[in-house]
Amino acid sequence: MSDPTPKNLAMSRDEIRAIYAQGEDAVIALVEGLLQRIAGLEERIEALENQHAKNSRNSSKPPSGDGFAPKPRSQRRKSERSSGGQSGHPGATLEWSEEVDAVMVHPVETCEVCGISLRAVEVESWESRQVQDLAPIQLSVTEHRAEVKCCPGCQTLNRGAFPVGVNSVVQYGASLKSLMVYFLDYQLLASARVAELFADIFGCLLSEATLYTSRERCFETLEPIEDWIFEQVALAEVIHCDETGMRVKGGLWWLHVASTDGFTFYFVHTKRGRAALEAMALLPNFEGVSVHDGWKSYAQYECDHALCNAHHLRELEFIRERYAQTWAEEMSILLCDLKQQVDDAKMQGHSTLSRDLVQWFEERYVLLIEAGLSLNRINDPPLDDAKSRGRPKNRPQRTYSTAYSSTKRRC
Repeated sequence: MSDPTPKNLAMSRDEIRAIYAQGEDAVIALVEGLLQRIAGLEERIEALENQHAKNSRNSSKPPSGDGFAPKPRSQRRKSERSSGGQSGHPGATLEWSEEVDAVMVHPVETCEVCGISLRAVEVESWESRQVQDLAPIQLSVTEHRAEVKCCPGCQTLNRGAFPVGVNSVVQYGASLKSLMVYFLDYQLLASARVAELFADIFGCLLSEATLYTSRERCFETLEPIEDWIFEQVALAEVIHCDETGMRVKGGLWWLHVASTDGFTFYFVHTKRGRAALEAMALLPNFEGVSVHDGWKSYAQYECDHALCNAHHLRELEFIRERYAQTWAEEMSILLCDLKQQVDDAKMQGHSTLSRDLVQWFEERYVLLIEAGLSLNRINDPPLDDAKSRGRPKNRPQRTYSTAYSSTKRRC
């Protein structure tokens, strides 16, 4: 029997009657086919709605993709403290300086009441105020002169040696070149804007070639420092790994990072996955704990792994917003409470939490995972459909619940 399910759901009453006349099996096949199509459409609608509902707060979507929508609600939990500066906080008030570069005295010439001259009267006290400002900004030009002397004995011309780095007749100094690189690669100004800034402030006209040459020289100088940072990261007990897309020569490349509390190693590659990680040459020999977002390429290495809770909190926020499941919000609270307990223990000089506290957090974690799994059971397999292959897709909340459960088993 041919498939009675219409390609177009707009069926006339006569077409429906024709299928009905074919008997019970034809009606059952029609209903099953329609149910499959409805299930597929519902899944597609849900996926599109989920995509629309994601932002930088509840997913890995970058903030630049949020558009002009209202600012997402902060993940910070409400504190009992009042807003503003806290008692005992040092603050950032402009402080009085004990060392001054110039003193300007404002004399009292006459009495403001009777007009008598006070020029010969001794000063009793001073009332002082300070203004902190920039000195006039201008380039300082240093002329280097190497002596040339003729030896009276052999008539050889002897020339003095210029300092290292003074190679041209006229050139920019190291401080100015450092400032070029700072604006280019730290403040991330475009080269044209950097050239404009130097022209406006210092009165010097820079070409893009000069900017890029300064950057290249800085890169070469810092190469030993980069190697040393790599060694420090490779020897660390815990590192955080991540990657993000970036534009290089108009194409998509990937910026990979591995960081500790004190060091960050950057590595740029055309690929995101294993090829890049092998070229980076850090994880293949790493023996500590790698904290990451669960990207599958990281799991191929034999070091210990930990998943980043910042990603978990965003995923849980998405489930709370999109599906109104309370276990997700309670799990977020639990993770934040656990972090606070760890921070408090560190402040008190402890290296671990008490065994009872760890047990309580583990039991609460398991209860919330079970609640999430019970609410989000695996999708039923498709009805008799030869076109459907592989295991059925899970909804996001089921996927996250399973991931947290497997993470608990690995810990």
